[in-house]
This record gives sequence, C-alpha cells and structure tokens, in this order.
Amino acid sequence: MEIKTIGLACDHAAYPLMQQVKAYLEEKGFSFKDYGTYSADSCNYAEFGHRLANGIEAGEVYPGIAMCGSGEGISMTLNKHQGIRAGLCWIPELAHMTRLHNDANCLVMPGRYIDIEMAKQIIDEFLATDFEGGRHQARIDSIPVK
Repeated sequence: MEIKTIGLACDHAAYPLMQQVKAYLEEKGFSFKDYGTYSADSCNYAEFGHRLANGIEAGEVYPGIAMCGSGEGISMTLNKHQGIRAGLCWIPELAHMTRLHNDANCLVMPGRYIDIEMAKQIIDEFLATDFEGGRHQARIDSIPVK
C-alpha cells in the first residue's frame, strides 16, 4: 500500500484510543490529518465519518483509520460513500484480509473493545498488506451502486 497522509476520525467513545493511535503513528513517522472529534464530549460519529470519507474521496488522505465505540456506526457511515471500502477489524487477520481481498481504503476499529496493543497490531497489518487484485478486482468493481 502506498501511504499518503493517513486520515483519522472517531467519536467520543473511541477518543481515548485514538489519542494513543495518533501517538503511535507519530512514533512510526506517519503523517496524518485528524477529521475529529477533538474531545471526549458526546458527539455524532456520522459527522466525523463523513468528513473522513470526503477526504479520502477527494484524495486529501489515503488510507483512513476510523473508530467509534463498536466500530459499527462509523463503518456504516463511511460505507455509504461510493468511493469508500471501510473494513471493521478487531484482530490483525481481518485487517490483512480486508486489504488483500477487498482493497479496503479505510480501517475501522471498535474503540471500546480493543486496547492500544491490539490496535497497533491491526494498524501494522492493514498498512503492510497490498491488494491481491486478480479475481478480486471484479468483485471490487461490482460494489458501487450504479
């Protein structure tokens, strides 16, 4: 995967973990753009998911990393966008497969259900895995609603 600037988004439930993820990305030398939220105050995950999706679709960032409490809500929001393939991952093997077979351009993690050590493993696997292409490309091409 050719990494550009990584786009980030989360809600209040995942805010503490996202702060640790940002520190980890800095430690690894990655640049990122934070689309919010910017505090642990209650908020609407969809607002920040849409901001990140728009950034990915506009080419401002690639890939994205998003989180909410369960990961489900922000994942649903991201996947409403035609150019987004967000994969919800809570173990590294899922991150590997969502990149390898689905060419996911946004990693989603459940902020309330994993710790920073698991998040690091998931992020590393997601960023290190390339899309396999081949038979999977036709499947990817059939995802957008036409």
